[in-house]
Amino acid sequence: MLSGQEGLRNVTYQQADAQVHRFPPQHFDLCISRFGTMFFADPITAFANIGNALRPRARLVLMVWQDHDRNEWSSAIHQSLAAGAVDPVSPASGQDPFSLADPAVAEGVLTASGFAEVGFTDVHELVCYGPDSATAYDFVLGLRMAKGLLADLDTATAEHALQRLRAILAEHDTGSGVFFDSRTWIITARRR
Repeated sequence: MLSGQEGLRNVTYQQADAQVHRFPPQHFDLCISRFGTMFFADPITAFANIGNALRPRARLVLMVWQDHDRNEWSSAIHQSLAAGAVDPVSPASGQDPFSLADPAVAEGVLTASGFAEVGFTDVHELVCYGPDSATAYDFVLGLRMAKGLLADLDTATAEHALQRLRAILAEHDTGSGVFFDSRTWIITARRR
C-alpha cells in the first residue's frame, strides 16, 4: 500500500460492509467517510455499528452531496440523459447519492444511531469529472444514475441522449479538466 511506501506504519486498510462488519468495540477515535455513507441500505443500523466501534466522544466526519438541484453535475447528467423525464430517478432500494442531503434527515439518522452534536458545513466547490471530455464521458457512463437513465431507452433515443451528454461534457471542458459546480455537506458528530 502507498501508506507503507510513505513510512506510515500505523495505517491499515480493510474493505467491509459497515452495516454488518464486526469492528472491535470502542476502538477508534475518528471515523471519516467521503461520499460512501449515502448508499447504506439501512443507515441507522450502519451508523450504529460504526458508532459501536468508536470510543465515547469520538468524532465522525462525513462528506455527502447536498440536494440534486444544488449540484450542477447531477442536473446536467440528468438533463442530457433523461429523455424528457422531469425528476431524477432514485434507486428503488432508497440507496441514493442524495439520501443524506437534507440536514434534518441526516441529523435524525445520526441521532437515532447514537451520535450527538451533529453539525453541517456548506462546501461549494467545482468537481472534476476527468482531464478531458472523453474520459469524463466514460466516467459518467459508469455511474449508477447514468445507467438507470439509459436502461429503458430505445436505441435511437439512447443515442440522442448520449450525444447530448457528449455536448454538455464538451461545454464544461476547460482544457484543464471537465468541471461542474457542486455543493456538499461536511457533517460532523460525536459518539455519545
